[in-house]
Amino acid sequence: MMFKKFVIFVGAVLCFNISSAQSKYTFPEDYKVLEVLPSITDSRITESNTPHLVVYNPTIKQGKLLLFMPGTGGVALKGPKDLFNTAVKQGYAVINLSYINRPAIAQICRKETLEANPDCASDFRINRIYGTNNFEFTTDKSYDAIVNRLIKLLEYLSEIDKDGNWDSYLEDGNLKWDQIAVSGQSQGGGMAAFIAKEHRVARVVDFSGGWDFSAKNKLATWYYNASKTPSHLWYGTYHVTEPMAKVIRASYIAMKIPENHIYPFSLPVPEGKKGHSNGVRNTGYTSQWIELLGQGN
Repeated sequence: MMFKKFVIFVGAVLCFNISSAQSKYTFPEDYKVLEVLPSITDSRITESNTPHLVVYNPTIKQGKLLLFMPGTGGVALKGPKDLFNTAVKQGYAVINLSYINRPAIAQICRKETLEANPDCASDFRINRIYGTNNFEFTTDKSYDAIVNRLIKLLEYLSEIDKDGNWDSYLEDGNLKWDQIAVSGQSQGGGMAAFIAKEHRVARVVDFSGGWDFSAKNKLATWYYNASKTPSHLWYGTYHVTEPMAKVIRASYIAMKIPENHIYPFSLPVPEGKKGHSNGVRNTGYTSQWIELLGQGN
């Protein structure tokens, strides 16, 4: 597969079809950082066409891939780069995936809609992750799905970045989930958990991963489904000041995450910020991030 590409060299950073919005964060000089528009990997993609963020260290042994998915309204280039830096130090290659993350599931699967379809949240996540079903409350196309975006990105990287060994995360055009750790914040954390239920992934780290319901005050049934990923590879966090902290914790218990793998973060939240996103932003949790991520290589 051949791709049309435009390459700009900026110090140690490679930028592919980069947007005008540049991050002020500087990764270490020995890292390779790539910003790739989804549409250059699949020309059908037009929605949420802000760049994916790809980060790894070509000077160390290539490890597993950490797939991170932002929360509602999240932009990949504005992701938690201190967390990603920690992941690279742990031996991972990191992809912060650009995908359609609006509207939120909690905005759609509620009230009359939830009463009419108790599986609304599960149907929503299937649509957004795989694109294999029809879901009347979104306009997502099958090629907009998380899985397609990731496959197309890895295929593209395999062509233009031979140092990255991106083929190791693909097999016969499909994802090698056992070589991929899945993670995300809020909606993205829920996506990671949903994927880990259905595929045996290398690890799952859910940062405040949402609150899906099947009825008022009743957790969605998918939380209780059997998991292809064994429980010792599951991790979940939340901040104790979050309005939905108790529900998030209850979802982790429903998913049978071991008690010692549930992290109730409690460091002070800066004024004007929210506890909901503090877990992926606050460098005071670096030692916990290392435990959550484990060794990537």
